[in-house]
Amino acid sequence: MVFLLLALSGVTGLVDAVSILGLGKVFTANMTGNVVFLGFALVGTPGFVSDVFLLALGGFLAGSLLSGHLGRINAGRPLRRWLMQAALLEAGLLIAAGLYANGPDHGAGSHALAIIAMASVAMGLRNGTMRQLKVPDLTTTVLTLTLTGLAADSRMAGGHNPNWPRRVGAVLSILGGAALGAALTNRFGLLVPLSLAAGLTLGATMVFALLPASRALAST
Repeated sequence: MVFLLLALSGVTGLVDAVSILGLGKVFTANMTGNVVFLGFALVGTPGFVSDVFLLALGGFLAGSLLSGHLGRINAGRPLRRWLMQAALLEAGLLIAAGLYANGPDHGAGSHALAIIAMASVAMGLRNGTMRQLKVPDLTTTVLTLTLTGLAADSRMAGGHNPNWPRRVGAVLSILGGAALGAALTNRFGLLVPLSLAAGLTLGATMVFALLPASRALAST
């Protein structure tokens, strides 16, 4: 399970690199950043428009709502069934966003808005699914508590460093994903990094589905 969540953390970096560099100042996975940016927009700060942040937040909430529904209908069934359903939906949304980005511009800002919406729904679906799994220190999208734990639970603070490899791995995964996403977006545009994100999501989930742990029954 840990390797799957680390792979999905890397996908988070990829997708947010696409949204920040290719779609303007908006996150599709990190909603804390969007809430802060929305605050900037509400007081008229130049370069910040509330519409995109509201859209990203709404898409993320819609994806999270869908994740809750998927989790409940799969309760008591093999874990791999639930995770594969979520991965297929997430990958489909990311591929659709990439193809739309590579298509003709429909003007009036609708092009970027549609891509933001699809990517935000995908990330909300993922984040909601991972939340239900309740794996400590691996939310796949947020690092604030992970970094806090690294410092607060360290031996320097008198702690015992629980889960430190997992915590460091989460940070490095998102960092590496962001760097790769930035390089690909700057060179190839949006289709390549979004397609890679979809492929990694599906590939990592399929590998997990082959492991004995995936046969455990899901509970939410």
